[in-house]
Amino acid sequence: MGAPVADTQRQPSDKEIRLVIAASSAGTIFEWYDFFIYGTLAALIGAAFFPSGNETLQILLVWAGFAVGFGFRPLGAILFGYLGDRLGRKYTFLVTVTLMGIATAGVGLIPNATTIGLAAPAIVIVLRILQGLALGGEYGGAAIYVAEHAPPEKRGFYTSFIQASVVGGFVLSIIVVIVCRAVIPADDFAAWGWRVPFLLSLVLLGISLWMRLKLSESPVFQAMKAAGETASNPFKESLTYPGNPKRIFVALFGITGVLTTIWYTAFFSGLSFLRGPMRMEEGLVEWILLVAGLISMGFYILVGRWSDRVGRRRPIIIGALASLVLLFPVFWGMGALANPGLAEAAQGNPVVVAGRQCSTDPFAELFGREQSDCGKILETLTASGVAYDVKDADELSVAVGDRTVALQPDWFADGDARRDGLQAALKAAGFNFAAQTPPWLNILGIVGLLCVLGALSALTYGSVAALLSEMFPARIRYSSMSIPYHIGAGYLGGFLPLISGIIVARSGDVYAGLWYTWAVVAFGVVVAWWGLPSGPPQDFAET
Repeated sequence: MGAPVADTQRQPSDKEIRLVIAASSAGTIFEWYDFFIYGTLAALIGAAFFPSGNETLQILLVWAGFAVGFGFRPLGAILFGYLGDRLGRKYTFLVTVTLMGIATAGVGLIPNATTIGLAAPAIVIVLRILQGLALGGEYGGAAIYVAEHAPPEKRGFYTSFIQASVVGGFVLSIIVVIVCRAVIPADDFAAWGWRVPFLLSLVLLGISLWMRLKLSESPVFQAMKAAGETASNPFKESLTYPGNPKRIFVALFGITGVLTTIWYTAFFSGLSFLRGPMRMEEGLVEWILLVAGLISMGFYILVGRWSDRVGRRRPIIIGALASLVLLFPVFWGMGALANPGLAEAAQGNPVVVAGRQCSTDPFAELFGREQSDCGKILETLTASGVAYDVKDADELSVAVGDRTVALQPDWFADGDARRDGLQAALKAAGFNFAAQTPPWLNILGIVGLLCVLGALSALTYGSVAALLSEMFPARIRYSSMSIPYHIGAGYLGGFLPLISGIIVARSGDVYAGLWYTWAVVAFGVVVAWWGLPSGPPQDFAET
C-alpha cells in the first residue's frame, strides 16, 4: 500500500507544516482573488470593455470572457502538471502565481473600448487566457504540496484550508471592492476606480512570492527524485497508467463536476441573481456575500476534518443529494426575500406576450441577425427580471393582468425606449424596478440561505484536495489530478454563468438556469456512487 517512496520521506515538523499550510493557503487566496475580481466587477467590466445597447448581450459577453479563462485551465493543467511532476511542486506554483498576478494587473491597465475600440476586449480575452493557464497549474500544486506534507490521519483537515482559501479569494475580492467603493466616489469608481482592485494584485503577488520562496520542496517529490522515480512523460503516463482512465473519469464527473457547479451556483449565480433580476442594491449584495462567504469558509474546514474519520465519499454523496433537493427552494426563498414585491406583482398581474416568432436570440446583435419584435420584448422583460407566458398569435401584444400595453413603434429600434416604456407600463401594475433594500429580517434570511448553499458546497468540496491526492500515484499525481479537475472546473463550472444566462435569456424564467447545475450534479452523484471507494481514507495503492 502506498507509493514506493513513502518509507524514505523525512516527516516535516509541526512548524514546517504550519508554514506550508499558511503559505499555500495565502497564495491560493491571492490567486483566486485575481481570478474572481473579474466576476465580482462584471457589470463595470461590461461597460468598459463590452459596451452594447443590449443589456442582456453585454452581460453574456462578460460571462463569455469569464468562461474563456476557465476554458484554458485544462491546458494550464497539462503544461504545469508536466512541470510539477518533472521539476517539482514548489517552483511550478511559484511560476503560476507570478503569471496570474501580472495578467490580473494588466486588466486594470487596458484602455476602455471607447478609446481603443475592439482592441480592448481582445486584450482582455488574452489576459483571461493567461489567467486560466496560471490557475490550471495553481490548484493542483497547492493541494498536492499540502497533502504531501500532511500525516495521513490529518490530510483532509490540513488540505481543507486550501479549499477554504478558494472561497477566501472570493471574499477578499468583495472586501477590496467594498473598501474601494467606500473611499472612491461612486462616479469615479465607475469611471476608473474599479481598476484599483486589479492593480492591487501586484502587491498580493509580492506577498505571495515572499511566503512561497521560504518553502522547501515537497518531501514526496524529494524522495522520488532521489530514488530516480520521477515520470519521464507525466501527461502520457496519466492516460496510460493502469486504472487511471477510470480514476480520471470519476475525478472529472463524480467529483469536480459536482463540486464546481455547486460552488459557482452558490457564489456567482447567487451574486448575479441578487444584483440582476432581484434588483438589490449593489453594495448591499456585496456585504451579504461577504458575510455568507466568511461563515462558509469554516464549513470547508469542518468537512475536511470530518472526512478524516468517515472517508471522502460520504460528505460528497450527502452534499450532492442534498443539492438536488434544496437548490431550487433556496433560490425561490432568496427571490421571495430579496424582492417580495416583484413576485407579488407577477402573481397578481401576470404578463402574457402573444405574437409570432416569440423566442429570443441573445446573440442576434453580435452575429448580425435580426431579432424578431416579439424576441425584443421578451429580451427586455427578462433583463428586467419579469416572468412571462408566451402565446401564439397573428399580432404582437403584451398584457399585464387585464391591461393591454400600448406598444410604440420606436420601441423596436431603440432598446432604451423599449425598456423605459415597458417598465413604465409594468410600474402602473405594481411592479417595482428601483434598487431594493429589503428589511433586516429578509437580509438575514438571504444570508442564511446563502450559507445553506455554502454548506452544500463545503460537503462536496471540503475533502477534495485530500481525495484527489490519494487517488493517483505520486509520480504522476500533479498531472493526473490537475487534468480532470480543471477540465471539470474549466468547462462544467466556468461556463456555468454563461450557459445559465443563455437558458434564462431564452426561457424568460430567472430560475431556469439552475437546471444546468441540477443536471450536472445528478449525473455526477451517480458516477461518485459508482466510482468512489467507501470507508476510511486510504492512499493510492497499486492495482
